[in-house]
Amino acid sequence: MRPVDPRLLRCSRAARGHLIVTIGLGLTATALILAQAGLLAHALAMAARGHGVAALSATLAAVAAVAAARALVGYGGEVAALRAAAATKSQLRRRLVAHALRLGPAWLGRQQPGEITTLATKGLDALDAYFARYLPQLVLAVVVPVAVLIRVAVADPISAAVIGVTLPLIPVFAVLVGWHTKARTRSQWRLLATLGGHFLDVVEGLPTLKVFGRARPQEEVIQTVSSAHRSATMSVLRVAFLSALVLELAAALATALVAVEVGLRLLTGHVGYETALLVLLLTPEAYLPLRAVGAQFHASAEGTAAADRAFQILDTPVPAGTGRRSVGVDLRADELALTQVTVSYPGRARPALDGASLTVSPGDRIVLVGPSGAGKSTLLALLLRFIEPAAGTISVGDVDLAAIPVDAWRAQLAWVPQHPYLFAGSVADNIALGQPGASPDAVRRAACRAGAAEFIDALPGGYQAPLGERGLRLSAGQRQKIALARAFLRDAPLLLLDEPTAHLDQGSARHIRETIAALPPDRTVILVSHDSDWADGADRVIRLEHGRLLLPAGVAI
Repeated sequence: MRPVDPRLLRCSRAARGHLIVTIGLGLTATALILAQAGLLAHALAMAARGHGVAALSATLAAVAAVAAARALVGYGGEVAALRAAAATKSQLRRRLVAHALRLGPAWLGRQQPGEITTLATKGLDALDAYFARYLPQLVLAVVVPVAVLIRVAVADPISAAVIGVTLPLIPVFAVLVGWHTKARTRSQWRLLATLGGHFLDVVEGLPTLKVFGRARPQEEVIQTVSSAHRSATMSVLRVAFLSALVLELAAALATALVAVEVGLRLLTGHVGYETALLVLLLTPEAYLPLRAVGAQFHASAEGTAAADRAFQILDTPVPAGTGRRSVGVDLRADELALTQVTVSYPGRARPALDGASLTVSPGDRIVLVGPSGAGKSTLLALLLRFIEPAAGTISVGDVDLAAIPVDAWRAQLAWVPQHPYLFAGSVADNIALGQPGASPDAVRRAACRAGAAEFIDALPGGYQAPLGERGLRLSAGQRQKIALARAFLRDAPLLLLDEPTAHLDQGSARHIRETIAALPPDRTVILVSHDSDWADGADRVIRLEHGRLLLPAGVAI
């Protein structure tokens, strides 16, 4: 078990300045501890010799100043550590979200969205305790005992030897308890992630659950997971309290041992009064940081468990081509070719695509037809780089698609899925996702081309009307029109459409077909549809059956 996770330190580049300040203040606090103990020992020794308040005033003022300085240093160290935590959490969140997006829907479809949401919010928020308390205390736990040991050795070598022998007992007990705590905390985090993920799924599907009378069973599931998480949390707290007891007991016995031997030597005159006071004041300070770092380890365990899960996601390989040098391709001029492409999904005996070959020229209008499960959506997912082929190649011109960065490739695509996702923003914001920074006039033109302008103008607020999460205030057809407007606004060379008219009435469907037919000749369209009316305006109708492409044109839908 590592006391410090180097991955978190590498991830905290934006917070290094704050961490350096925290360490510097920790060293300052160590010097102040030694100074305070020395001043207090001197003041008490002078008082024991009968010196009055006037003679002690300067020493007492110095003690007060050192105590105030320690308070200020402690406050400054915590502020700097919290700022380091905030910077690290922000950087880690951005990396996590960006990496999850690069992994694509194929990977996200195998995850629990609620678990990732919980991880990016509450999970990473728990890193505050790691950076604000555990790391500063770890610095003190390394520096203070060594400094105290050196100072005591100068004053009284025998007491320093006793402290040196008993001091390692604290970290040994802390490590033994820490192994147990780490396993318990990981179990607690897994239950929290499960609870968060399931709760989000239930909330999103609550209208459907209510319609079919399945809300009550899901409530019982949430109650069961909540009870399990509560039990795991109490188990972690129980271990934390017991570990604190063990560390406190070990430190108390070690301090008592030093006090006994110093007291006996003081009675026999083998050690001076001021020296004895200095040793007794410094001995607890040697054990205190080690006890405190054990307690802060428990407080930060949830954050490190969440960070460990975040790094597992960040270590997941992204699709080929991500982060590579930009390769110049243009789908308005270059042919797109699939050569003997095979795609297989885990757990399925038959490939989703089996040796598919297809050449798409700029300006082609291609309609993909076939029964459900034939591989139509898989073909679109390949072109979107959501999945990678198990065999075969995809090329653009003379460039392998795998050599093109994913972001650069997707910049040339516009995609309308069968069930488009709308966000809880305005109508205009949802359409402008297709082209960030688009003018209001451009947004309106795209809406007109998609046949959405009429119903948008009728909404309270028009283009500024809020849609709500997933656009549930709209009908399925209205959501489809906004998604089409988003794609038309993007003006990408390759337009991929999955059942674009499935939820539209005949008039709206005819309008969309006419809009697609009127696209510039250098814009390529590949669409999936069961609507036979698309065949009239298509250059090719390609049928898929059992993952195989049947290429001859004119095949009946």
